[in-house]
Parts: sequence; C-alpha cells; structure tokens
Amino acid sequence: MTTTLTYEQLMALFLENRKQIELVSERQEKSAQQLTQLFQETAEQFKETDRKFQEMVRETDRRFQETDHRFQELDRFLKESSEKSDRRFQETDKEIRKAMGLFTSHWGKLIEALVKPDALQLFQERGFQVHYAMPRVEAHVGGKMMELDLLLENGQEVIVVEVKTTLKVGHVKEFLRDKLSQFVTFFPRYQHYKIYGAVAAIEVAEGADKYAYRHGLFVLGVSGGVIKIKNAAEFTPKTFGGV
Repeated sequence: MTTTLTYEQLMALFLENRKQIELVSERQEKSAQQLTQLFQETAEQFKETDRKFQEMVRETDRRFQETDHRFQELDRFLKESSEKSDRRFQETDKEIRKAMGLFTSHWGKLIEALVKPDALQLFQERGFQVHYAMPRVEAHVGGKMMELDLLLENGQEVIVVEVKTTLKVGHVKEFLRDKLSQFVTFFPRYQHYKIYGAVAAIEVAEGADKYAYRHGLFVLGVSGGVIKIKNAAEFTPKTFGGV
C-alpha cells in the first residue's frame, strides 16, 4: 500500500535532511580547520626546533673555536717552554763540560806530577836504565794527532806511559789499540827502540790490572801514599815494535 505524504510532511523531511547535511558540512569544516591548525602548530614547532638547533650549532662552533684557540696557545706555550728548557739544558751542559774539562785537565796534571818524579827510579829498579822523562808529548801526522802523557827513554828503550785517574779495562784496550799499535807511525824516531807500555792510576778498577798484565803492560798504582809498580818481580813485559 502506498503512503502519500502531505506537503507539510515533505517540507519537514526536506528541512531535516538539509539540517543533517549542514551539520555534516559544519563538522567537516571544523575538522579541516582543526587539521589546518594542527599543521600550522606543527610547522611552528619545527621552526622553533630548527631555530634552537641552529643556535646550538653556532654555540658549539663558537666553543670549538675557543677550545682550538686555547689548544693553539697551549701548544705555543709548550713549544716555547721546551725551547727555553732545551736552550738552558744545552747551556748548562756546556758549562758542566767546560768545568769537567778543566777539572780533568788539572787532575790529570796532578796525577802526572805524582808519577813523573818516581817513574824513572821505579823502572831503573826494574832494570831499565831510562834517564829521560818527557811529559805531555804530542805528534801530528796526516791530519791526526797523538798525545802521550809520559815518555821515558834512554836512547835504546822507550816506555810509553798512559795516566788515568781511575784505570778501567776499556782504558787499557784503547791504549793498546790507539796508541801503542800506532806509536811508531807518530813517533818514527823510536822505530829502532825497544818499546814498552805502562798504565798508571790513582785507582785501578777490578780486573783492569790483570787485563794489563796479560797484555804485557806495566801497571803503576798508589800504595801507602806513593807510586809503585804493581807487577810481580818475575813479570816479563811485551815489546811493541823496535829491535
């Protein structure tokens, strides 16, 4: 059965439908506005975050530059301090070496002064009729120089004496290698002499005297306040060249 609506009913239905449509449209518009506002708020937040990030980057860069500047200043200070310390060390080392050189020179002369007066008599008592004593003898050959502390000779024999404050095995080795083995090269006038070697010292390190004995050298040392030859009476010295 078909129901026929009256004009008033149709108008009421139309108005109700239009109201519903307007309500939906209003809700959609409001949602769009809310969404737009949300986007705008989010954009503002991003802008604020970016602004803060840029500030943080600038501050970090500023602090880094300050730190780098301080590191440069520290590095420059350390270099200057190192250069000053090195310069002072070199100056101090130079002064110490100079003082040690003077001390060694004067001490060496003192030792030689103790050895020289008794050396001739000591070797004469051992059967060597030496009667010339020559301290601080130098020779220059081929741009090289040899300096000897003391020479004792008699026209046929020569005794080369090396003087040390403290005699060590290394000193004996150097004396044998650098002086006795090349003695005639620097002092050819003694090439026909019998050449002997001796080492003298205030103090003799352990083993140095025995090493010298084994290589045919005389050893002079202090005993009871006087210089004496420490080799046994039956000791036979080695000749280092000559007849």
